[in-house]
Amino acid sequence: MSRTAETVWKNCLLFIKDNITDQAYITWFQPIKAVRLEKGILSIQVPSKFFYEWLEEHYVKLLKISLTKELGKNAKLVYIIKMENTYGKKQPFTEKIPSSQREKVSSQEVDVPIRNKDPKLKNPFVIPGIRNLKIDSQLNHSYSFDNFLEGESNRLARSAGKAVANKPGGTSFNPLLIFGGVGLGKTHLVHAIGVEIKDKHPHKTVLYITAEKFSQQYQEAIRKNNRNDFIHFYQIIDILIVDDIQMLSGKPGTQDVFFHIFNHLHQNGKQVILTSDKSPVDMQDIEQRLLSRFKWGLSAKLDVPDYETRLKIIHNKLYRDGVEIPEDVIEYVGKNIKTNIRELEGAIISLIAHSSFNKEEITLESAKAIVENYVRNTKKEVSIDYIQKVVSDYFQMDVKTLQSKTRKRHIVQARQLAMFFSKKLTKASLASIGAQIGQRDHATVLHACKTVNNLASTDKKFKQYVVDLEKQLSI
Repeated sequence: MSRTAETVWKNCLLFIKDNITDQAYITWFQPIKAVRLEKGILSIQVPSKFFYEWLEEHYVKLLKISLTKELGKNAKLVYIIKMENTYGKKQPFTEKIPSSQREKVSSQEVDVPIRNKDPKLKNPFVIPGIRNLKIDSQLNHSYSFDNFLEGESNRLARSAGKAVANKPGGTSFNPLLIFGGVGLGKTHLVHAIGVEIKDKHPHKTVLYITAEKFSQQYQEAIRKNNRNDFIHFYQIIDILIVDDIQMLSGKPGTQDVFFHIFNHLHQNGKQVILTSDKSPVDMQDIEQRLLSRFKWGLSAKLDVPDYETRLKIIHNKLYRDGVEIPEDVIEYVGKNIKTNIRELEGAIISLIAHSSFNKEEITLESAKAIVENYVRNTKKEVSIDYIQKVVSDYFQMDVKTLQSKTRKRHIVQARQLAMFFSKKLTKASLASIGAQIGQRDHATVLHACKTVNNLASTDKKFKQYVVDLEKQLSI
């Protein structure tokens, strides 16, 4: 019976899975696809050059053992890099596939650089009337790597950030996408990268901007008929940092201009750094051509810090503020505030303020009262997925039913309520909300919100639905 690339790789994966953690297996091996098997040479496809380099650095021995078990001591492994079509320099037991056999990734996208006809550069950050073309980086210098403490929850993202700061545009981490929930340090980390780049490479132009601000600037450029000037300005940036890139969702014009800017920067060896509240595969209403580019480099997740990291964060905060707190209080805070770093530091600030204003020492008892009150009054961050789940459970249906095309009255009302609360409790655009709730358009979401407001003021039973759901969503 002849063996195929898929069966050989499947057997290799069974061996590999038994020798690494589940998370490492999911991250580094599940995305790999077996391509071909010829004369003891197995070709596998990996998503990026970074993937290739990481496998060679961390798992090459494991790969070699597993492949040798399947194909014998003369087994060879060939990488086909899906996005970049290039190969790394270091190949302990792997080899380059002959150029005649390489798989080429076709693309229908052609980037035509838009050049500025006006030699005078118009800087969106220059106040009108002030003749100054110096670009302010918009960085917060209080955010640094020194006060971004390393832990299991952020080690990959922090290490990648340091590598980018040392050699912007010269690593495989381009773009570098940092993603994770609210308050976990995404903005802090990208500012720290920018600050360190400015320190180590003062000649490079660094710019930090939120996606929302970028979109506003673009709309202003369209209104003033200077789109090309806007594009040309961003094309001269060496390191572009865009915070909350998911906010481009549902804005096709802004996505298109960002696509051109991204291509120009990437092709010219410039560095792009992005943050998002979700990974590229979970982004809604973002064009596929942009999502594919977000995956070219490294997507690194920031998780909720573990207990040991939370303690380090508290100690560091107290040290920087010159404050001493009993160790039992520190441990209590670390154990009970687990949501994110922002809340953790906020609780410490509350404790210090309470002690200062009341001229009392901080005790475990006073800390318990403050922390309990702080946690109880901290507004819960909700997602569109969470809202759909709560609404579906309330009306005793599953989420698929809520998202379906059916026009049954109770299902339509449930769907409209989900849209209403998504608009009220999240920062997502109408288009993004519609896309996530059954692939509707923004007009449908707007109609749903108006309908809920009207029914809540005229229908007592429907008003009760709104009241009940508000309680469950902890508004």
